Amino acid sequence: MSLLLEPNPIKIKDEKIYREMGLSDEEFSMIENILGRLPNYTETGLFSVMWSEHCSYKNSKPVLRKFPTEGPHVLQGPGEGAGIVDIGDNQAVVFKIESHNHPSAIEPYQGAATGVGGIIRDVFSMGARPIALLNSLRFGELTNPRVKYLFEEVVAGIAGYGNCIGIPTVGGEVQFDPSYEGNPLVNAMCVGIINHEDIKKGQAKGVGNTVMYVGAKTGRDGIHGATFASEELSEASEEKRPAVQVGDPFMEKLLLEACLEIVKWDGLVGIQDMGAAGLTSSSAEMASKAGSGIEMNLDLVPQRETGMTGYEMMLSESQERMLIVVEKGREHEAQKIVEKYDLEAVAIGVVTDDKQLRLMHNGTVIADVPVDALAEDAPVYNKPSSEPAYYRDFQEMEVEIPTVSNYGETLMELLQQPTIASKEWVYDQYDYQVRTNTVVCPGSDAAVVRIRGTEKALAMTTDCNSRYLYLDPEVGGKIAVAEAARNLVCSGARPLAITDCLNFGNPEKPEIFWQLEKAVDGMSDACRELQTPVIGGNVSLYNETNGVAVYPTPVVGMVGLIEDVEYVTTQSFKEAGDIIFMIGETKPEFGGSELQKLQNGKIFGAPPSIDLNVEMKRQAELLAAIRSGYVQSAHDISEGGLAVAVAESVMGNEHVGAEIRVQGDVTTALFSETQSRYIVSVKPEHREAFLALVDATEIGSVTNDSNLSIQAGEEEVLRLTSNEMTAAWKGAIPCLLKSEA
Repeated sequence: MSLLLEPNPIKIKDEKIYREMGLSDEEFSMIENILGRLPNYTETGLFSVMWSEHCSYKNSKPVLRKFPTEGPHVLQGPGEGAGIVDIGDNQAVVFKIESHNHPSAIEPYQGAATGVGGIIRDVFSMGARPIALLNSLRFGELTNPRVKYLFEEVVAGIAGYGNCIGIPTVGGEVQFDPSYEGNPLVNAMCVGIINHEDIKKGQAKGVGNTVMYVGAKTGRDGIHGATFASEELSEASEEKRPAVQVGDPFMEKLLLEACLEIVKWDGLVGIQDMGAAGLTSSSAEMASKAGSGIEMNLDLVPQRETGMTGYEMMLSESQERMLIVVEKGREHEAQKIVEKYDLEAVAIGVVTDDKQLRLMHNGTVIADVPVDALAEDAPVYNKPSSEPAYYRDFQEMEVEIPTVSNYGETLMELLQQPTIASKEWVYDQYDYQVRTNTVVCPGSDAAVVRIRGTEKALAMTTDCNSRYLYLDPEVGGKIAVAEAARNLVCSGARPLAITDCLNFGNPEKPEIFWQLEKAVDGMSDACRELQTPVIGGNVSLYNETNGVAVYPTPVVGMVGLIEDVEYVTTQSFKEAGDIIFMIGETKPEFGGSELQKLQNGKIFGAPPSIDLNVEMKRQAELLAAIRSGYVQSAHDISEGGLAVAVAESVMGNEHVGAEIRVQGDVTTALFSETQSRYIVSVKPEHREAFLALVDATEIGSVTNDSNLSIQAGEEEVLRLTSNEMTAAWKGAIPCLLKSEA
């Protein structure tokens, strides 16, 4: 749209054009009051993206305040590009997770790829070297042709970007359920390492200092992407395809290296990624955080398309761009650094003292608005909340123990459920060994990456069982945090902190807002008990298609510290003769379980319960045993219960099998999903020392015959070979993708 065709302020108000940008009547009135006049078209656009849920968290702020965000090791909590946690020796870990759900539903390859690119920029804009990528993905059932297409393209997009930029994709999770059929979830996480003195923040300080644009040229891709992410998907969403950005990982690699050199240069004042809302959010937020203003001449913005308006330049979400503030008079030094990487750094503005964002274009002031109004003063809504009727119905249901006639067949069927089945088809497309620091590859409880030059390593995982959250969001929220921590402990790590991605439906529906509130209550309780503060994250609401919401899916990304790589532990059994222990007792808990879904095609009832005190005690005991060198393998018992956990431990080592003994009801013993439980193997000579540290029950031994045998009393209730389990487990997803159904 050329400047001549942009509607004038009166027309914007009278014809309510602002509604098309996502602003309500009340919000437009607030903007009118803030400015003391009607906003023009560009100004209306600035407010519309900055006041979107994606940028302002206007519907979720009251809930997010519940999270614990501080701790003795937290160096940077929420509010910057990524959170930072001290790991000793003047080093820190930097990490963040974000969603790219709506773009991935419309254009799955580029939607996923640019999600990866954006989260990488969040980490290196802090001054950190990215060392690992993870993801958390949700799709409908793989029997649906469109779901297959989305799944294949999203994985290809993640692989394409991560592999090209040379950062290993080391872990993640993929789950499948009908609730995600029209609205897949694509959450990307990046982890980086930094020295304390290199930490940078996105602040535009120092009146007279120069605002510079670094990286790729601005195009028309991604305009209104933040607004697009703040509304439900519908049949009309295909028309929003231009709102999906296009990524260039090779350009990002150059930008990454240039920025990591710039952050060590003493002329840098502030740096921020041009992410959601592009040049608007980076400039307004940097100025607001510093208590300053910014004036920019948009004629100077590098453009790859002709005739772009100021509105288009400010709202474009073109990828691989950074905004930096440098000391006045030292612009040429910044340019010299980035020129080495075949990039340009262009002076486009100056820091002012009037707290205004003032934009010039073609010799005219096209926008003049307070930066705080954009970045801080968005309305905050306390949405109505009401308990959905289904929740009370589920809570009142009697506990039902499913009927299983053949335990071996049932285990084989569970191993072929896409949520449980091997994700090798996915991670084989990722380069998870690039940079040669990956200690534990995808497929175990958590990924482990060594910190080069030290004895230390970082364990990392993403987790969330959204079925539990649908049945009881508060309990499910606790479990999401606890399971992430269990995965890290099983790897020999002490959990440090979390980043979260809160994926929910439309918050304007009271039942959906209730899910969000209760999930955050549960997560907050678990974070406090497990001492894992929330250091950043993302809220993705309006995940609905034609009025049907996804399951509440608050994905937890967690990082833990392994003080010595000698402590690194994996889930596969190691040697014949080792003793197998189970930590924790089993109760008949099948609500939301894989067995319930397998048998009924749906979930109902109450999810497994969790006692956070018990959870913390068992984690501490197991971690002490691992650090003492008594544990050969450790694996969290989660989806599918004990039988699946033992099968996974057997399948991880083709040279061993296991003999297991269970007591009580066999279906409960094998397939219940009771929380806070682990399968651990221990050398016979460490048996007594292990039991002195851990409250555990001996349930069997590792064998050398590559079979899994399970006995109840005198009867063998299950016998399967490792080969047949592995074939079913590894073949499930490739088989579904090839099928015509």
